[in-house]
Amino acid sequence: MDVILGIDPGSLHMGYAILKGQGGQWKTQAVGVLELNKITDIYQRLAHIFNTVERLIKSHHPTALAIEAPYYGKSVPSMLKLGRAQGVAIAAAVQSGIPVFEYAPRRIKQSVTGRGAAGKEQVQAMLRHLGLLPPQENRLDASDALAVALCHGLNQGLLTSTKAVSRSPKKPKKQGSWADFVKNNPDRIQGK
Repeated sequence: MDVILGIDPGSLHMGYAILKGQGGQWKTQAVGVLELNKITDIYQRLAHIFNTVERLIKSHHPTALAIEAPYYGKSVPSMLKLGRAQGVAIAAAVQSGIPVFEYAPRRIKQSVTGRGAAGKEQVQAMLRHLGLLPPQENRLDASDALAVALCHGLNQGLLTSTKAVSRSPKKPKKQGSWADFVKNNPDRIQGK
């Protein structure tokens, strides 16, 4: 059984997700956002991140931590804060003996949606379409963390395609007759 802990690091909001799979069936075990903006002391925030990741590891026993790499287009102070948050999450995994895998934002989006320039809303919509994101979860940090976990599963060969994670396979469309086609597509019929 594979269990992936996905992290979308942040110094104000940190998304996390647990994706569990066995025999081609994948389910979301936990998904949420750690709200850090109410903690004013930066070092207390970092301790809270470390303790939360450690608690997730003890509760769900992940076999890997997948984390989003920092985006280099941000300001230097933002990058430093993000790097610290990412570092303590990684440290919690390393201390527990869990291998860490880092993925660039474009690679995550490419893996989940097929398009590296996809927006956060598109990623969230795809995760919802696949049946991995609970309907009540609307926070982008949570869906980003789940996307990181899914990206890891796909890139490590634990999943062969995003179709493998769907909760229930879609039924094939019933094929109609030529008369149905002509009726439903009058603009596609050419006269002699």
